[in-house]
Parts: sequence; C-alpha cells; structure tokens
Amino acid sequence: MSIQTYTASVNRVRDLTHDVRELEMVLVEPKVLSFKPGQFISFEVPKEGLPAPVVRPYSIVSPPAQQGRVALVFNLVVGGPGSTYLYGLRVGDRATFKGPAGSFYLKDDGTRDLLCVATGTGIAPIRSMILTQLERGTSQAVTLFWGLRSQRDLYYQEEFQSLAGQHPRFSFVTTLSKPEAGWTGVTGRVTALVQDRITSVRNLAAYLCGNGGMIREVTTLLQAQGLCPIYREKWYDG
Repeated sequence: MSIQTYTASVNRVRDLTHDVRELEMVLVEPKVLSFKPGQFISFEVPKEGLPAPVVRPYSIVSPPAQQGRVALVFNLVVGGPGSTYLYGLRVGDRATFKGPAGSFYLKDDGTRDLLCVATGTGIAPIRSMILTQLERGTSQAVTLFWGLRSQRDLYYQEEFQSLAGQHPRFSFVTTLSKPEAGWTGVTGRVTALVQDRITSVRNLAAYLCGNGGMIREVTTLLQAQGLCPIYREKWYDG
C-alpha cells in the first residue's frame, strides 16, 4: 500500500472516559482508505517553540471493512502536540493526514489462535484486528487481555461483551492494576494474566501493544514456553 495524503471531515466526537476520546472521520479526498488492521495514519501538527510541525502517528481503531470512514482513539496528554490538536477538532472540521503505514498488522498465520495483549489506548490497533478477524467468521480462538488502571478508565467493555456473546471463540479479560472500591473483576497487571492463563504457545500467534515494560515481560513469558510468532508495537501518547 502506498502512503497518500487524505482529507477527511470529522463526523463524530465521543468521550469514552475522563481522558480518552474517540474521533470518527469521513473521507473527503480520496474517499477510500485501504489499510491493514493494525496500521496507523500520521498528522503533521504544530508544536510550540518549533519552526516546523511535528509528525504524530495514531493507530486506526476501526476495521478496514468500514469503507469511507476511519476512527481513532487517544489519550489527552497535557502539552502533547498530537492529542492537543486532535482534542481541538469538532464535528464538521476538516483534517489532513498521511497513511496508511506500519508493520504491526494482522498477519495470516494459518490456523494459529490469536492472543492479543494491550495496555491503555494500545487497544486501538488490537480492536481493529479483532473486529476484522471476527468478521471473517474465523474458527480460530481469539483472546484479548487488556490492562487498565481503574474503573474510570474502562471503555469498550459492553462492545467486547457483546462480541463474546456473538462469537463463542472470542473471549476477553480486562484487569485493573489499581481498582477503586467496588470492583469485582480481575485485578493486577496484565502480564499476570499471560503468566497464569497461557499454558502453551504451540498453536499461538501473539499481538502486543502498549507500554514497553509490558511488551518486554510478555515477550519473555511467551518465549519461555517455546517458539511462536510475536508481533509488537510500543505505544506512546503525545
């Protein structure tokens, strides 16, 4: 896929949590963006003190099947040029970006089951992959382990629950590292889920997206059990 410049119009702005926003854009020119689930687009945004714009990449959270539109999910980072720009966009505004790009995307690993591990908004490319895989009517198991901080950081939970009800081969677990009182779900770091629940990698392909510490630890845990494809993307906000 060649990298192109696209113009899009903001179609929907949705606050998912206190500091996470979903932005949906309708393509204006060209009208179709062909990408692989997991890839990203890039914006050139101004940064105070610098004479030229800086480039900020954002993974596409929507699946490629949603022709003509693209959605992003991102954190608000105080002083971050990328999130400041995206948080300033309103419905009807136009934005220009380049893409698609990135080598972290859903591969064809034959009949291997998929393990997806994410922290924070690292869920963005993972969600695009999961939706695409389930749309294919796959017979492969798809497992998502997602690590967040506390209850106020939860989003997409009802959607994943609905998907699990529709697709018996899909399951997900969200774990909170610092839950507040009243949480009855799983607690602890997402790496503990991998350590406790993944007992074999013989028929597995893993996709990891989030902070560098998680990626290193999960990679070590999986490699200790044997060889399997492990695809990784370190995540940052800004």
